[in-house]
Amino acid sequence: MTLLASYRRSLGTKAAVGCKRADVLRLELGEFEQLGSLVEKGFRMAAEVLAEQGIYDTKALPYATQLIPLAAICAQLGNQVSQHGTKQRILRWYWSGVFGEQYGGANETRFAMDLPDVVHWAADGPEPRTVRAANFAPTRLLSLQTRQSAAYKGLAALLMKHGSRDFISGTPIDINTYFSNAIDIHHIFPRAWCEAQKLPRDKWNSVVNKAPLAAGTNRYIKGDAPSLYLERIQKHKQVTADDLDQFLASHAIPFPALRTDDFDAFLRSRAIALLGLIEGAMGKGIAGRDSEETIAAFGGPLH
Repeated sequence: MTLLASYRRSLGTKAAVGCKRADVLRLELGEFEQLGSLVEKGFRMAAEVLAEQGIYDTKALPYATQLIPLAAICAQLGNQVSQHGTKQRILRWYWSGVFGEQYGGANETRFAMDLPDVVHWAADGPEPRTVRAANFAPTRLLSLQTRQSAAYKGLAALLMKHGSRDFISGTPIDINTYFSNAIDIHHIFPRAWCEAQKLPRDKWNSVVNKAPLAAGTNRYIKGDAPSLYLERIQKHKQVTADDLDQFLASHAIPFPALRTDDFDAFLRSRAIALLGLIEGAMGKGIAGRDSEETIAAFGGPLH
């Protein structure tokens, strides 16, 4: 509320946009009454935009803080948000914040920067500073280990948006199946198998080795090698090899490496695919795919 009121005030006075505690105390009753329903609508529109991106609940939300400027942007732009070009710019800003990991600290200054930047960009103004500053290091993929990382949750959402289908049923993971089938992020090469093979934890427990799956499917996979659980799915769940390969590809999983239990080849190929998804979301290329650090971490360049 304060962010939007401050921005609208700045349009006539050229005053600075702000939403710190002192700015909240300066919010006037008339502004609150005038903007209340608009801010509520902004949050509803923001939720709809996020649902289109595979973000359906607070557990999957990369940054709760980024919802504040997103709602203010939607409130200010109104129906313009439904226009394809405007929505794509909003999404580029949103994913730049997520994968650039720019909303992890004190955010009031960034809120005040992003609202006018994105609104001006929607009117063919310059690219927002958050978009320009965003970058993602390929080796970051291996340090994304838990839901504590915004980029970790962001990748899970991108995979669902990509069209992820359940390994067994082939059902697309959407807003309905997400809740009814208890979708969560699970290992592709099971933990038990990886530990038995003495694989490095930073690799097998990273987001590169994870995918959104139904709870029942994860239980069916057990701790077996991929070659074994894929064969079991085909034999006992009436899934053809071609269909199963399509289900795996919908998760950006390199199925030839998975079928031969080749973890190292899987890791490199899936990392390449995930970087492609991130590039598409941010609208810019990722540098460092062939850096010394990347080659040391993945055993080769990520091209």
